[in-house]
Amino acid sequence: MQTRTLGSSGPAVSALGLGAMGMSGVYGAADRAESVATVHAALEAGITLIDTGDFYAMGHNELLLAEALRGRERDRYQLSVKFGMLRGPGAQFGGHDCRPEAVKNFLAYSLTRLGTDHIDIYRPARLDPAVPIEETVGAVKEMIEAGHVRYLGLSEVDAPTIRRAHAVHPVADLQIEYSLISRAVEADVLPVLRELGIGLTAYGVLGRGLISGHWSADRSRGPGDSRAFSPRFSDGNVEHNLALVEALRRVAEAKGCTVAQLAIAWVAAQGADIVPLVGARTRVRLAEALPAMELNLTPDDLAEIEKAVPLGAARGDRYPSAFMSGLGVGN
Repeated sequence: MQTRTLGSSGPAVSALGLGAMGMSGVYGAADRAESVATVHAALEAGITLIDTGDFYAMGHNELLLAEALRGRERDRYQLSVKFGMLRGPGAQFGGHDCRPEAVKNFLAYSLTRLGTDHIDIYRPARLDPAVPIEETVGAVKEMIEAGHVRYLGLSEVDAPTIRRAHAVHPVADLQIEYSLISRAVEADVLPVLRELGIGLTAYGVLGRGLISGHWSADRSRGPGDSRAFSPRFSDGNVEHNLALVEALRRVAEAKGCTVAQLAIAWVAAQGADIVPLVGARTRVRLAEALPAMELNLTPDDLAEIEKAVPLGAARGDRYPSAFMSGLGVGN
């Protein structure tokens, strides 16, 4: 496994990271034993960066990772943890809380659930409109100085917020959705990250499965699958978006790889400062993703991919309308 450094001040991590959210029921039921086995397979393949959030199934995801990582050498992997999103019984979202005292409270719970003495990269999941980012970052900085956190990260914020946060403490990376069908980051955010020496960890590189090559318009979504409410999966939009996938499939077949591998490799090819996160829930999906990092995309390949899925070609917002206002950038 290749490694990449998250910005000028961040850690060296595997060039491909594992996003663990889907192991806690966001896309329908997940098998706990298979999830643990998938984490083990990722570690054995050389993946070191594992991403979670304390609000993923109200702590379930952190407890799952604690089980999967038990007995592993702590310096052989890095934990990226998001905080600040509030949940209630029934799993409904209840806003944000990024006050300094809340930051320290969330961190204490995460350290306990994960069974570790430090978090490698700690980040607010979204900007709390009621709390200046300087106050939130100041609290994380205190936790870094105390040894409970190693690096500061951000998630889904705009360019001005990145500048304000970085002025308080160096930001290692911004986590944000980035894929062939979600490229808003390219306009304003990515140039600022590069100016300031901040890395990017890209989630949603397969569009929540939409551009994996495995989705179909008639596929049923079981209980708990959030894609049932996603505009890009809705009737009318999904057919259009899957036509883009079929165009991408022709490029992948000519390249001798799968659609998923091509989509992941495209993200990785956008810069050595970008680390794609794959949300593999099974060893099969992980095994498919891994070869993407060995895929060399030539300028001609990139041009063919751009023709298959032009900038802005996808239909539908990347989140339901109620969540779009909390994002730093759009689609």
